[in-house]
Amino acid sequence: MSFPYRPLALATGFGLLTACATMPQPLQGTYSDVSTASAQQGGAGGAKVRWGGEIIKTEPGPQQTCFYLLSRPLDKQARPESGTSGATEGRFVACHDGFYDPEVFTRGRELTVTGTLHGTVTKKVGEYDYAYPRVEADVVYLWPKRPLTVRYPPGYYDPFWGPGWGPYWGPGWGPWGDPFWNRPRVIVVRPAPAPAPKPGHK
Repeated sequence: MSFPYRPLALATGFGLLTACATMPQPLQGTYSDVSTASAQQGGAGGAKVRWGGEIIKTEPGPQQTCFYLLSRPLDKQARPESGTSGATEGRFVACHDGFYDPEVFTRGRELTVTGTLHGTVTKKVGEYDYAYPRVEADVVYLWPKRPLTVRYPPGYYDPFWGPGWGPYWGPGWGPWGDPFWNRPRVIVVRPAPAPAPKPGHK
């Protein structure tokens, strides 16, 4: 039996949700606090869980798509915490009926799922046989990509930094008075002027 491709019939995070700390409605509810580590040991089958993490790979099958994830703690929105801290809680796999495109659900994207624990699935991680706790997912929630914010101190990248230019420090301008202190600057790169016409040419 084949499943035609369908639009993403799942809860997808929108930018408005990032502006507040409200948990998306599809992820709300009461769930077991069983961890992925304890689920690996068995005995938690049938428990309702809300887990999340970063996608390792997305693997469509004949009837389901399975998402292999690096588990991370969830914040108050039930969003996986940023991976910069290095905090992980092992791995798990969540499977949901239908086809979901690996080009959309790419490696590194953040996903939160709710569903029921259903044993483990053993897969190779290198040469190691890793037991992934398996979640039969009711909800698969793909979060929007986090915005990339880079802040540089004034002078670090300003092409006009140096003697005679400076960052205009002084009363009302220094780091204690400049209203634009510690905000990214906009650097405008202007095109080079056109060469002057050669003598004898119009």
